[in-house]
Amino acid sequence: MTAPTSLTSAHLRVDGVSLSYGDRRVLTDVSFTVPVTGPVGLIGENGSGKSSLLRVIAGVIEPDAGTIIATAPGGPARIGLLHQEPPFRPEATVSDALEEAIAPVRRAAGAVDRAAAALADTPDEAFLADAYVHTLETAERLQAWEVDSRVEAMLHGLGLAAIPRDRPTGDLSGGQRSRLALAWLLLSRPDVLLLDEPTNHLDDVATAHLRGVLAEWRDPVLLASHDRAFLDETVVSLLDLDPSPAPHAVTSSLVGDGTGTGIGVTRFSGTYMAYLHSQLDARDRWERQYRDEQEELRRLSAQVERDQTVGNPSRGAPSEVRTARKFYADRNAKVVSRRVNDARGRLKALKDAQIRKPPRQLRFAGLAAASDTGPNRQNETTPPAQGYLTAIEVGLTGRLAPTSITVGPGEKWLVTGPNGSGKSTLLALLNRSCTPDTGTVTRPRGLRIGLLTQEVVLPDPEERGRGRTVRQTYQDLAGQELAARVPLSTFELIEPRDEGRPVDVLSVGQRRRLALAALLADPPDVLLLDEPTNHLSLMLATQLEVMIPNYPGGVVVASHDRWLRRGWRGHVLELDDPPTDA
Repeated sequence: MTAPTSLTSAHLRVDGVSLSYGDRRVLTDVSFTVPVTGPVGLIGENGSGKSSLLRVIAGVIEPDAGTIIATAPGGPARIGLLHQEPPFRPEATVSDALEEAIAPVRRAAGAVDRAAAALADTPDEAFLADAYVHTLETAERLQAWEVDSRVEAMLHGLGLAAIPRDRPTGDLSGGQRSRLALAWLLLSRPDVLLLDEPTNHLDDVATAHLRGVLAEWRDPVLLASHDRAFLDETVVSLLDLDPSPAPHAVTSSLVGDGTGTGIGVTRFSGTYMAYLHSQLDARDRWERQYRDEQEELRRLSAQVERDQTVGNPSRGAPSEVRTARKFYADRNAKVVSRRVNDARGRLKALKDAQIRKPPRQLRFAGLAAASDTGPNRQNETTPPAQGYLTAIEVGLTGRLAPTSITVGPGEKWLVTGPNGSGKSTLLALLNRSCTPDTGTVTRPRGLRIGLLTQEVVLPDPEERGRGRTVRQTYQDLAGQELAARVPLSTFELIEPRDEGRPVDVLSVGQRRRLALAALLADPPDVLLLDEPTNHLSLMLATQLEVMIPNYPGGVVVASHDRWLRRGWRGHVLELDDPPTDA
């Protein structure tokens, strides 16, 4: 892809941005530029500040320090952010939302017409000629004369073409609203494009369409994503907010009880896969350097202590002559002083330059981590049936065509299919969260089924309100007795320092980790996972995939995640296109 020139493209520079929420540091001295040579990926652990940084750049949050410099040809840049909340009103129709999205593009085309008319009336005025050239360049950059065809292509590409244009957006499903919000943002053609988890509700066709749109985008694109395949295929470089080696003297006052995320960024040019290997090597080097430096510090400290005295004070001088005694005593003192000063200097220099200690990394303890402490199926009097869970021709009008599946003991199933084919609906029917219009779902008596929904729901049965902590939320979801027996720390999904924080301040990814922990506190016989890698950090998503085959019960996963699907070794149920009456 050819990079646009500086005269025809926008620019984005982040300079020294710092941000805190109360006494909690999120970002410190973050600086980088986003080039126009291709999309840049923003990565980091859940809670590392990715969404906060995007909101700072978009002007939604005011940083504590630092500046955002975003320019476009002719003035300040228009910045577009893919919000979690749609940018259109629920009562607005799909047509209304689309027209609102392309309004800036239509205005640009109208400005060309007005400038052309003014120049035709007064052709000798130089400023009118300049104005015409400027408006023409702006309209061409926004592809103003292809806007109607782009609308149709966008709707087809994102799987929205079949939705009636007069349908209120409030009547759309959650996935449809998310895809319409993405279409709205892309069609509005902002000068700087910021995307937060853009592929969460996209199937293969829609993801491929988005990848094509971004490949042709002429201005800066910064996207935060946990979609490994999408990152590997789309971005030209990565910005990582996770902890990196830095002098202890610089970071000690910033890390506190945290891990040190968001202290600057680490930039890497290349694919996600290449970066993953690079980071594993970098972590090994960091740990080795820290270990070597600590050993040297201990050696130098011992040397300073040992060199306080050189020689044996109890021995006499090597001569009986008094002047010789004085000579050797003075020489001994000089040797001691020189050695001590030299060792002290090297000790101080190393203390000042020593690398910070690599933080302990959370490592998911596994889907069955609570098996030893939670209720055990072997203790039940009723043995499990050979067919754990059976759905025969179950369907739901407009959401799922009649479908059959039998999940046997310990079987692992992957449910795939395009947007709207009913993957989430099938899991809800298996969980008996809703009732089918056709068919039946049967399961043995006493079979325990657990569902991780795509949307994070954390009920508050005790009505604790906004001050409810992460620990209290876990206790509410798992139950007091079970939470005491299987503490949240069992799973290593949430940092210990975060357990006392209000649950409302957690990122979406952290809240999803919490919901997963509560579900696994009593491991169900059949585990239903709806898009389980959505919002989870890259490392956790990989760990989760590796652990699914070892789960002792049955597992049914509904997923668009191409990375997960490529490595799947269990059964596969592929759903057809959406029901015709959708």
